[in-house]
Amino acid sequence: MSASLIRRACAAALLLTSTLAPAVAAAPQPGAPAPESKRAAQARLLGEKIVPYKLDFLGTTVGGLSGIDRDRCTGEYVLISDDRSFLQPARVYTARLDVDTDGVHSVDFTGTRPLLQPDGSVYPSPALGDGKAIDPEEIRVDPLKCRYWWGQEGDRPPVAGPPVIQPSVEISDPDGSHRGRLRLPENYTITADRGPRRNQAVEALTFGARGTVVTSAIEGPLVQDGPVPDLTHGALVRVTQQTRAGRVLGQFAYPIEKIFAESDPTSPWGPDTGVPSILAFPDDPARYLVLERTWVAGSGYKIRLYDATTRGATDVQAMDSLVDRPVVPMRKRLVADFHTLGLSTVDNTEGMTWGPVLPSGERSLILVSDDNFDKDAVTQFVALALR
Repeated sequence: MSASLIRRACAAALLLTSTLAPAVAAAPQPGAPAPESKRAAQARLLGEKIVPYKLDFLGTTVGGLSGIDRDRCTGEYVLISDDRSFLQPARVYTARLDVDTDGVHSVDFTGTRPLLQPDGSVYPSPALGDGKAIDPEEIRVDPLKCRYWWGQEGDRPPVAGPPVIQPSVEISDPDGSHRGRLRLPENYTITADRGPRRNQAVEALTFGARGTVVTSAIEGPLVQDGPVPDLTHGALVRVTQQTRAGRVLGQFAYPIEKIFAESDPTSPWGPDTGVPSILAFPDDPARYLVLERTWVAGSGYKIRLYDATTRGATDVQAMDSLVDRPVVPMRKRLVADFHTLGLSTVDNTEGMTWGPVLPSGERSLILVSDDNFDKDAVTQFVALALR
């Protein structure tokens, strides 16, 4: 979910520098499984690069970059903008990144394409109110066919009148042509009293098991799964493993952290927290990197990266609600708190992908922030080394 431009304008530029409290599961964990033998991944900063604000590229405004993935067929990176066709049609970019052990040397955009509807037309602006608008947030390049699989959050209108737009995972060719859609679990559907909250739907997507398993995560708790996190409690969000044809293999509860600070009482905006990206480990279909992103008025962003597993977690796909249920959530261990990495700023990081293996044997991880087309934010590429 992209933070509102208005809300970002209201946010203070302060960034939290307090020490991170130990990660704790957001719900009771009866019968917690035995600890894993594997150590959690560890991360160190390689470097960063900030793209100029509202960079013009081929007549489009570069910004709102919410998802990134590496295309094995071209060696380039593919990025999705969350512009909902307000500035230009909803679109993707391709780029070359020069990253090595000495840092991020350059980010060079090489192309852009609009995402197309099944009839070949571009997606309309939500202002039209025809129910066909999208909210693009995540992109993955299919490791088997090099097509683009991209997630969009749809819309749950805050008031009666505008149509509900269901979240979805669409499939496109690199030229933007529509090729299909992944059938999502039934509990991802927005209804009057069930399903994802507004701006907290499908924002995380990844391929695992050599491209045969598609995993998605809901950004925040489903309406029926309880309240959103606050200062004293975290929450559970659903992570779903599916076949490429859409059959659900398993659904699990991932515990997101409680809110890290009190909001500025003069701000009209409450905290915003959730899971904007998930990334499968290449050698373990049950293991993921999970990005947690939190914004608090007056304190700014807190970005944390976790090493998590579905192994030993309860399969919750048959549970209508997770409230007061004996659920063993996914286990997670902290990999990085972005405030401890030495970055020039910590902003709205939403996308991540594996980069090349480094000479040290470490695997590089590339992350990108969504500037919301806001002059007070940044489009920041960050490279980490993981071992």
